[in-house]
Amino acid sequence: MVAAFFFLLGLAILYVGAETMVNSSSRLAASYGIRPLIIGMTVVAFGTSMPEMMVSLLASFKGSTDIAAGNIVGSNVANIGLILGFTALIAPLLVPRSLLRREVPFMIGASLLLFVLVLDGYLGFYDGALLFALLLVFLGYCLRTARKMGDDAGQGSSMMASRSRPRDLFLVLIGIAGLGIGAEMMVRSAVILARAFGISELVIGISVVAIGTSLPELAASGLSALKGHADLSIGNVLGSNIFNILFVLGICPMIRPMAVDPSLLQLQLPVMLVFSIGLIPLLGHRYKICRWKGLLLLGGYLAFIIGLFL
Repeated sequence: MVAAFFFLLGLAILYVGAETMVNSSSRLAASYGIRPLIIGMTVVAFGTSMPEMMVSLLASFKGSTDIAAGNIVGSNVANIGLILGFTALIAPLLVPRSLLRREVPFMIGASLLLFVLVLDGYLGFYDGALLFALLLVFLGYCLRTARKMGDDAGQGSSMMASRSRPRDLFLVLIGIAGLGIGAEMMVRSAVILARAFGISELVIGISVVAIGTSLPELAASGLSALKGHADLSIGNVLGSNIFNILFVLGICPMIRPMAVDPSLLQLQLPVMLVFSIGLIPLLGHRYKICRWKGLLLLGGYLAFIIGLFL
């Protein structure tokens, strides 16, 4: 009971910290006139990937590499199946055609590369360095393609945005602190719960911990859909998946090498690839994620979770 309480408390702190960081980071980026799609793929994606980073890094240090690796794979499946599916039920999402030509293939390429790198059951320093180098390439692409939004706001609103930047920067730092505290509590309690119920740490990482660390993406994408910012919603999901692989699994093995459970190669990673590659026909059909497609994604994710425990 104590472990469950601290797991939920850590989850709450993680959520509040991530929400604070995402909102503040988004305001900072918008005050400089960056496009919503680029904001979603970079600033918001980085912010919402920080829970995965904190949880996986702490799990690696504690020797729970199954939670670290499972958290990333589970989060990427949750981002597509749970978050895109749920967001499409709130409001159908119009998909920019450029996503299918550039960002979606980049995400699929990163996923395929991860699969190849873990074939030997191990992620070492050089594997992480390669993934992190590709992250820098991705960020360079985003910076190069970023376009200033039309100057619709007047001088007064621009001045107001400038005044709010120090406050937003302070809130970003507060959010990062919350992520660290919440991640520490979640990892400790998740390991205790897994051992108490006889559930493998890999399953806990892919299901409970992955859903918990995906809550910021769910909040950011759902809120963006309600406000009519489909670019931000889809960009957040794609960007988060790219950051999870290239940033989190780039940094963690460089700090501490990670052993990869064989079952991850046999089931969970192939499922992640199916969800990722499946986005091409799904998004290409009328360039819209409507409600029936949302139900299809949610159904696929539910089947994946049930399969884990069966």
